[in-house]
Amino acid sequence: MEGVGLDGVTLAHHDASHHGQSDDKVSQLALIEEAEMKLLAGFLTKLKDSKEGGTTLLDQTAVFHASNLGNASAHTCDNLPILLAGGGFKHAGHVSFDRKENKPLSNLFVRMLQQIGLEMDKFGSSTGALNEV
Repeated sequence: MEGVGLDGVTLAHHDASHHGQSDDKVSQLALIEEAEMKLLAGFLTKLKDSKEGGTTLLDQTAVFHASNLGNASAHTCDNLPILLAGGGFKHAGHVSFDRKENKPLSNLFVRMLQQIGLEMDKFGSSTGALNEV
């Protein structure tokens, strides 16, 4: 599969993500990811602009957007980019942790389950709920 219908992009997302630091591939990956983020922003805006029961659909909906790789070119699965929007969480901007003393992603899942009313204190390899969100 060549191209994704974006000006300046001739590679598929997967090929661009395995860039090996090639300037051309990194540039194309940036264009692809910028287009993805614009689509996500449009979706979040529609949820925010849609009212139901005295609140917005964004307030009633948790949107989790992530990658399973922190660095696709090296196939690393640490330091994952995660975006959590809506759902009544504390959205205080960017939350980061010490890379050596990190918290399991499953702690976020425990927090998300608790937010929707499930009395859970463990999910997978979690060590508790992520209280920062």
